[in-house]
Amino acid sequence: MRRDSLTAGIRAGIPFALAAGLLAASFGVIAEPVLGAGATLAMSAFVFAGSAQFGSLAVLAGGGGLAAAVGAAVLLNARYLPMGIALAPSLRGRTLRRAAYGEAMIDASWVMANRGGGRFDPDFLVGATLPSYPAWVGGTAVGVFAGDLIADPADLGLDALFPAFFLALLVSGELRSGAVPVVVALLGAAIGLALTPLTPVGVPVLAASAAALLGLRGAEARREGPRSRDPAEHPEIEGDPVG
Repeated sequence: MRRDSLTAGIRAGIPFALAAGLLAASFGVIAEPVLGAGATLAMSAFVFAGSAQFGSLAVLAGGGGLAAAVGAAVLLNARYLPMGIALAPSLRGRTLRRAAYGEAMIDASWVMANRGGGRFDPDFLVGATLPSYPAWVGGTAVGVFAGDLIADPADLGLDALFPAFFLALLVSGELRSGAVPVVVALLGAAIGLALTPLTPVGVPVLAASAAALLGLRGAEARREGPRSRDPAEHPEIEGDPVG
């Protein structure tokens, strides 16, 4: 593992970790009355996936059963399948080592570790994830044990953090690469908004992701571009990316 990439990832991940901590506090506030303190903390410690946790909590709070809550979480986290497939060619080593890198993947670190041309810096990805885990679990604990002080997260605007977080990733990443990503983003948003009142939790996310198929047009040409550059310009993704 390259320490310079790991350190750079940690530095890049700190701002996102601070936002994750605030979001986790709002989760702790609203989850504790439904799940109890222990289950809420355990969920953040072992699941560590904001969308899945909020989605399953919404099902349980609405009177749904455990199976429906787990199903909602699985649907929401299904996006990690294509993300993992995209990351896989940049990984080296044995199966367990590759799986460990995949386990360290979260939305923010996946985006920040993207080096273009279908390549990722796995060590940077791990570093960018590291600050978020203690922030997420610690923020949940703050929400659970100081929930009376926070009262309603919406009063502090914490309910807007989650969509704002993903919007920031989108604007700072894919939307900078041309008109097609903008069209894909707008179409995905339209699909999600249309299906949200009509379908179970998680389905709008998966359906909206189908809009990304538009991005396949010209993808091969974009992948070929970075490969033609001087390898010295991209030392972090040439050769063995894991070290």
